[in-house]
Amino acid sequence: MELATGACQNGGMTAETIARLRISLDDIRPEIWRVVEIQTSASLKAVHDVIQAAMGWQDYHLWDFDVGGRRYGLPDPEWPIDDLAAAKNTKLASLIERGVKAMTYTYDMGDDWRHTVTIQAVETGDAKVNYPRFIAGQRRCPPEDVGGLPGFENFLDVVADPAHPEHREVLRWYGRPYNPEDMAELAAKRRIGVIARRRLAAKTAAAKRKSTAAGTG
Repeated sequence: MELATGACQNGGMTAETIARLRISLDDIRPEIWRVVEIQTSASLKAVHDVIQAAMGWQDYHLWDFDVGGRRYGLPDPEWPIDDLAAAKNTKLASLIERGVKAMTYTYDMGDDWRHTVTIQAVETGDAKVNYPRFIAGQRRCPPEDVGGLPGFENFLDVVADPAHPEHREVLRWYGRPYNPEDMAELAAKRRIGVIARRRLAAKTAAAKRKSTAAGTG
């Protein structure tokens, strides 16, 4: 997989190199999956943020990426892990240049939700699009703290059966109706849109600082 270099101009705007990522939650059938597009200049920490937004996770558990046996995450000085590299210091582009085509993303080391992240394509993005963006997906992700795969399977059985003795209690715990087929696409797009707008604002502010510094130099 070749990584496009440089950028092109389109109507005064710069088109970035983007990667199309397919995220699939392991060991669950029917499959729960998402496809997103993100700039290759993004760090693995930014990829984590997009996966959380696309899947519908709430981002309050530990996580890491496994790329060819090397782990990337958020190192904690109070709980040092020798082989854990900083995700914020690793760009997606650097992995692509090394020939990486897939990686494992694990969220919540207790429930152990493992995702296969596949790099489907690397190409020049649309200069008019504010990346990252949501492309497609199917099925809702499991609830947080449901107890991993066995707990999720039990949860699905209970919520699907109004006559089950734990039906009301489980729905009260979840807090709202649960439809496994409804991935809440609009909510996923909104969450990723927030990330994209935040990134654009930071990029614009950096450009203004650079322009100001050049003007006073």
